[in-house]
Amino acid sequence: MSGVWGWFGGQSAQSKKDSPKNAILGLRSQLEMLQKRERHLQTQMDEQENIARKNVTTNKNAAKAALRRKKQHEHTLEQTTAQIATLEQQIYSIEAANINRETLAAMEKAGQAMAAIHGKLNIDKVDETMEKLREQHALGEEIASAITSTPLGETVDEGELEDELDALEQEAVDNKMLGTGTVPVSDQVNRLPTVSNGELKGKQPVAEDDEEEELRKLQAEMAI
Repeated sequence: MSGVWGWFGGQSAQSKKDSPKNAILGLRSQLEMLQKRERHLQTQMDEQENIARKNVTTNKNAAKAALRRKKQHEHTLEQTTAQIATLEQQIYSIEAANINRETLAAMEKAGQAMAAIHGKLNIDKVDETMEKLREQHALGEEIASAITSTPLGETVDEGELEDELDALEQEAVDNKMLGTGTVPVSDQVNRLPTVSNGELKGKQPVAEDDEEEELRKLQAEMAI
């Protein structure tokens, strides 16, 4: 009785799942048997034809009987070939139906998975999230701009920097002139030896001549 109830919906889920596979296995087993029968009938036909050929001139009755048996085998072979074609079509149909069922089941599972993944997501939720991301990105840009544009510590007076730079340039020029033997006139005059009032009274003309000569040399060098 259990087997009878199984055919009326009492089968388990696993039995239902294996049903197409079992049907295909049964059909393939029957197909293999029919194919063997087909080959056997073809062999029998060839044998009867050979018998008829051997006796066609010597024993016509034997030849005719062989041809009659060949016709019987041929008729059976035609039926067997038709049965093979029917089984092959049934196997193909069951396989196609089973593939369609498995494909549909996979698509249903994929739909359930997508529904579980999306959950409470909707287009409004996505737009809200994207807007928050844009706001945070803009805030990050503002913070980075503020960090890089605001100087740290006290600001430096540009005028003082220019004055200090001019002084350094003048010092460099003076050092270069001292190295070549040429110095500004004011510095050279300041470096002339100083004498007391008594010495100036006795040697004033010579000192003035020396100074004039030195000044002319300096002027000539500066002109160069």
